[in-house]
Amino acid sequence: MADAVAPRPISQILALPGFDLLARLALASPFLISGVMKLLDFEGAMTEVAGMGLGPAGPFALAVIITQIGGSLLFLTRRYCWLGAGILAGFTIVATLLAHPFWAFEGPDRGRQTATFFEHVVIVGGFAMAVLSVNGRSKQP
Repeated sequence: MADAVAPRPISQILALPGFDLLARLALASPFLISGVMKLLDFEGAMTEVAGMGLGPAGPFALAVIITQIGGSLLFLTRRYCWLGAGILAGFTIVATLLAHPFWAFEGPDRGRQTATFFEHVVIVGGFAMAVLSVNGRSKQP
């Protein structure tokens, strides 16, 4: 079976300079924005992690901020995209298991939590696809 080839207009869009960076920025933006917002409101960040049963809240909140901002910045580079993707994917898996345990809910809440859980699974898949895309292109800094 032959490899699928995107139609020429799609290939041209995908080949635009900076398109891959823009796509990675779109994927990283929730983490980058969340990390900056937590940094600006550290008390709120501590309240959030404490609400998930994590403590001591200060070190956990700081770890979340470093993970979200640092992982995003690494993900936006070509050289360390793989590392940033791994950091953010790992963070997403842990955060999703803590924040959206759909199996612990009943009725409509279970449906909402299940949908949110699997939306986060999609994000993890997006990180994997981004790394595959970056690694499939020419080696650029």
